[in-house]
Amino acid sequence: MKISTKGRYALRMLLDLAEHQSQGYITLKDIAKRQGISKKYLEQIVIALNQAKFLKSNRGFQGGYQLNKPAKEITVWQILEATEECMSPVACLNQKENPCPRRSECSTLWVWEGLNKVVQEYLKSITIQDLLDREFESNIDNYII
Repeated sequence: MKISTKGRYALRMLLDLAEHQSQGYITLKDIAKRQGISKKYLEQIVIALNQAKFLKSNRGFQGGYQLNKPAKEITVWQILEATEECMSPVACLNQKENPCPRRSECSTLWVWEGLNKVVQEYLKSITIQDLLDREFESNIDNYII
């Protein structure tokens, strides 16, 4: 499994929205500038994030995007699942029911199923709020007078 740029940028975008949620709706232009990501690319990512119902949007002068639910309710797994084509470590686990004709005699299937389970559990255990909290803690540790 390899996480694409789309998945990584989606995570950064939602983290940025969470960081600036007190400012109301945030424009893609502002996110793009802060994150060093092309606005055009963010426009593509927004489609997947809207379909997954992570965002609410507002058009017009004060338009932009906000998180549709609290940061503590959005996991890294959910974001990657919404933006990545496949989250499985091997092709035979891409579907709910394993279509491989060798699955009943495959000596290595349990390795890939175990890896898949560990990755899912780990990514499901981390929320956007966890990332915010960690960033806040690291900024406190770097405070210089």
